[in-house]
Amino acid sequence: MPAPDVASGSLSEEVARSAGDIAEALDVMWERAGESTASAIAPASPSQVRLMCAVDREEGIRMRTLCRRLAAAPPSVSRLCDRLQALGFVERLPSPENRREVTLRLTGAGETHLRHIREQRRRMLHHAIDAMPKADRRALARGLAGLRAQLTADSDEHRPGAVSAA
Repeated sequence: MPAPDVASGSLSEEVARSAGDIAEALDVMWERAGESTASAIAPASPSQVRLMCAVDREEGIRMRTLCRRLAAAPPSVSRLCDRLQALGFVERLPSPENRREVTLRLTGAGETHLRHIREQRRRMLHHAIDAMPKADRRALARGLAGLRAQLTADSDEHRPGAVSAA
């Protein structure tokens, strides 16, 4: 077995640290996007936006599945749903397969609100990326595509019931 490449390990650590810093900056930026699109009636906390995004990706998602996706306790998710339902953004429906289970879907108002938040996020990112030199934008695009592919592969591999390719 070859000796570990110390330079490569250091580069990986540096890139991981930078990616973490970017994730934190994006969290702040996403929160600002939620606040800037929120009205007095429709606040958009990061947790609410995460829940709305999960429901948008999987309409009819069951509460139990949503708790796993958000890595949150059922009472916390239920309270978030209560708030979003009171705002008219989410509706709870009985599951067609099991009437004791609850499924969720975004309402028209919820879809509109989430679309505005996503548009604000895209504008913020577009502005920052446009300010970068063209070569850096290309490198970022390649790097993000590779990172997304790896994260998707990792998430598929660690999903319950998934079969490892190894």
